Amino acid sequence: MSKQCTVALIFLAASAAPAFGEERPVPPVAPLVAHAITAPFGATRNDPYYWLRDDTRANAQMLAYLKAENAYADARLAPTSALRDTLLGEIKGRIKQDDASVPYFKHGYWYYSRFDSGADYPIVARRNGSMANPEIVMLDEPKMATGKGFFAVAGRQVSPNSRTLAYAQDTVGRRQYFLKFRDLTTGSDTGDAVANAEPDFVWADDNKTVLYVEKDPVTLLSKRVKAHVLGTPASADKLVYEEKDDTFYLSLSRTSDDRFLCIGLRSTVSNEWRCAKAADPEKFDVIARRERGLQYDVDHIGDHWLVRSNDGAPNYKISTVRDGDLARGRSAWVDLVPTSKDVFIESFKPFNGFMAIEERSASNKQLRLLTAGGQSRFVQSDEPAYVMSLDVNPEVAATKVRYTYNSLTTPETTYEVDVASGERTILKVQPVPGYDASRYVTERVWVTARDGARVPVSLVHSKTFKKDGTAPLFQYAYGSYGYSTDPEFTPLLPSLLDRGFVYAIAHIRGGQEMGRGWYDDGHLMKKRNSFTDFIDVTRALVREGYAAKGRVAAQGGSAGGLLMGAVANIAPADYRVIVAQVPFVDVVTTMLDTSIPLTTNEFDEWGNPAQKPAYNYMLSYSPYDNVTRVAYPSLFVSTGLWDSQVQYYEPTKWVAKLRASKTDSNALVFRINMEAGHGGKSGRFRRFEEEAESMAFVLSEMGITH
Repeated sequence: MSKQCTVALIFLAASAAPAFGEERPVPPVAPLVAHAITAPFGATRNDPYYWLRDDTRANAQMLAYLKAENAYADARLAPTSALRDTLLGEIKGRIKQDDASVPYFKHGYWYYSRFDSGADYPIVARRNGSMANPEIVMLDEPKMATGKGFFAVAGRQVSPNSRTLAYAQDTVGRRQYFLKFRDLTTGSDTGDAVANAEPDFVWADDNKTVLYVEKDPVTLLSKRVKAHVLGTPASADKLVYEEKDDTFYLSLSRTSDDRFLCIGLRSTVSNEWRCAKAADPEKFDVIARRERGLQYDVDHIGDHWLVRSNDGAPNYKISTVRDGDLARGRSAWVDLVPTSKDVFIESFKPFNGFMAIEERSASNKQLRLLTAGGQSRFVQSDEPAYVMSLDVNPEVAATKVRYTYNSLTTPETTYEVDVASGERTILKVQPVPGYDASRYVTERVWVTARDGARVPVSLVHSKTFKKDGTAPLFQYAYGSYGYSTDPEFTPLLPSLLDRGFVYAIAHIRGGQEMGRGWYDDGHLMKKRNSFTDFIDVTRALVREGYAAKGRVAAQGGSAGGLLMGAVANIAPADYRVIVAQVPFVDVVTTMLDTSIPLTTNEFDEWGNPAQKPAYNYMLSYSPYDNVTRVAYPSLFVSTGLWDSQVQYYEPTKWVAKLRASKTDSNALVFRINMEAGHGGKSGRFRRFEEEAESMAFVLSEMGITH
């Protein structure tokens, strides 16, 4: 705890029974402790709850306070427990118990994962040559997860000779992974292990060298690329590349043709790629040197590189450059797919003789197939709001492209499209037991924001819905980092729709649903557009009869939790209940402290508060700094003690300040997962336990108890 904490701490811990003389349990009280936060240019403000920060996560007084909050949440939510269990049962009932992924073929093996009935974690397996041959279990994750409060495996990569599996394992939830290796001939792990790694690694062609990204143990930034050789200690791992600029993230990949290994360096506003031959990854050549404002991605096939870039193209273009011309720089890039003011090129995948392109137009993400002869074919959809995404396509010699299709009414469907004929084949429709898509309708509506921008909104409701202004509305958004929120089916949706809800995704500025300009208008000194877009969507949907005034719920997580905090301060009367998951709410204090994980990577997203204009602007909307004595909606706030993205103390401080300031008697519940991080609970079913609890709270606050 901070040395400034000089007063005794008094915790009024809640119990399952109400306190004497009270009808409801008493929430914990956080004492006020003076702590000054000073900006580099001299601005100072008081932070009375700073003492709740403990980077060790071991301070007894802080932990007692969090436990008191959880005890209060238990007591306050006790009346909703039956509804929570009902919702969880409905959600689980829509998840196929013994499910399996669509197998894909690579280097002679069919790879897939499958769930045994009721299992939270998959069995990862393969079959040699044919799916009729015996199963070879690579990872038995249910067995590996036994006894662990949190468990996650990520970044699985099989060596080029198909004999060794590299995988990353996290048992804390802080995304500091252990890199491990499994001998697929024996089924046992080797003695190799690398700590504090990203789940991002690539094999060299020698089948014994793996390049991985090492994290800084304090800031959790991806700092160095190292090479681990099987059979040697991690302490002997060779440094391949070290990034000195703390505003860049590192990543690793292989090109589609498997010929090159690439180090990707990414900041909010620029990229740099360094690539080396996979057969001899010693010398990494820069594809295009970093330049502020230049963003690009690369891939390789045949005798040329393909580059997706914003070089003179805000919505991106795709260029090509032959291997022999690469040294000439960007002057040698030849445009292959030109830019468009109406279409945003999101990604691409090259094959022998054609290319698959993910494009975003009018908010929907669709696929375009482009042949070497310049002929284009779009993959069609019959719904107004949807998302198509490239699936696993490991073979560049393929003549068919695998992709997934999703909407708010259509569960994920995996297709294969023949490039020559355009014929589509359904490989799998995700089973949803008891679900009938014909009972629901999805819409795309457009809302004019207060400054004239047209904001797309994806809606879904039951066919019995009447647009008469009586329905409850559940509205979701994210709106940061250029991340586009797509209309996708989840097994929770029918539980809301069958209880009369209209569900809406507001595609607010800060994402890239409408192109790069949509992002530019929703970050840095224009961040407030994200908040007002969300509010304007709510008011328009109420005005147009989609929802009843006073029956609106809102939800957002992480940077979307910042959105929820800002909306709660700006327009509290527009919402009956708000769910803020792992919310980034203490914007200025966090961005002033470069020791906090990931802070330095965020300056071009939020601004650098060491600069006075940015400081003042961020301070004007930071949810924690703008809590005031007004009536707030009912609030459900969640965090994870081991969260590496938004530290647990941000929402903890926010909740404490809200409790001391708000003038209403509406519920404020704070749920802390003491065994997890940013993503909450792990496991196929367990993650829905948290969702069911918050949704039961929402329904109860709306007066829906059945």
